[in-house]
Amino acid sequence: MEIVGLSLIVGLVITLVVWSIYRILNDVPTEDRSYLDRPPSGFRLTWPIIKLTAHYIGGFLSDNYRYSTKLRLTRAGVEYTVTPEQFFASKVVAAVGALLFGLILQSMLDKSSPVYLLLGVVGGFYYPEIWLKETMDTRNRKIFKALPFYLDIITLAVESGTNLTSGISQAVQKAPESPLRHEFGRVLRDVRAGKPRAESLRDFSDRVSSDGVSNVVSGMIQAEKTGASLGPVLRAQSDQLRSSRFLKAEKMAMEAPVKLLGPLVLFIFPTTFIVIIFVMLSQALTDGLISWPPIVWAYNNPG
Repeated sequence: MEIVGLSLIVGLVITLVVWSIYRILNDVPTEDRSYLDRPPSGFRLTWPIIKLTAHYIGGFLSDNYRYSTKLRLTRAGVEYTVTPEQFFASKVVAAVGALLFGLILQSMLDKSSPVYLLLGVVGGFYYPEIWLKETMDTRNRKIFKALPFYLDIITLAVESGTNLTSGISQAVQKAPESPLRHEFGRVLRDVRAGKPRAESLRDFSDRVSSDGVSNVVSGMIQAEKTGASLGPVLRAQSDQLRSSRFLKAEKMAMEAPVKLLGPLVLFIFPTTFIVIIFVMLSQALTDGLISWPPIVWAYNNPG
């Protein structure tokens, strides 16, 4: 009787656990991603867990966090990939994953260190933030690099007699695939949907958050308001961007020796000094200038 009762209790507990897990998973709404981009590879590996976590903790996020995260996702070009709730859920999932990995690794090494576990959890929690910042910086660099070429095409189109919208359309058609082409295509879609061109350009500047793009957009809007010719304005902006690129490259080249100083002092100099000191010590021992027994014994018995 005791065995039968224990089996019933165990079966009831397992049934309740399975039913609870089913209810938890079933309450997560199905996401329609027909018009959304594919998540990055790191998100795809844990996407069901991210969706589950976002559904249950997304409601606790503040409006300020949602707005700031949405703005950063937009500037990184992934606003149609993940939502602010899903991005925060990815941070939680990464922290839990780092904790589990640390526990497994410590069990394999038969060691325990709460400090390393804590560092792993903190690192896992902030890793999506590092990824987002790197994605944003990479996208801004590509836009800054491609912007002069697009301005040249728009300038040629405007000087040949077309308007600014047609010039942007020509640039989108003839330029290679890049984040800037995607943004200009979005400007064209907004204009065709009825949004004023100046407002579409301002939204483009807000999405990119680059000084070069802001200056170009301001010049376009100002030229349209004052009735000035867009050709000279765009050509001047293009020349200024190329000069800025050259100055930035020159600055990075001048900063290279300073950045190399740290690895040079930490790794290269000590190795060089070890080799030089060993040669000098060997010569001194051979000439009999050093006779201290520990050093002589260590030199003669290196093993």
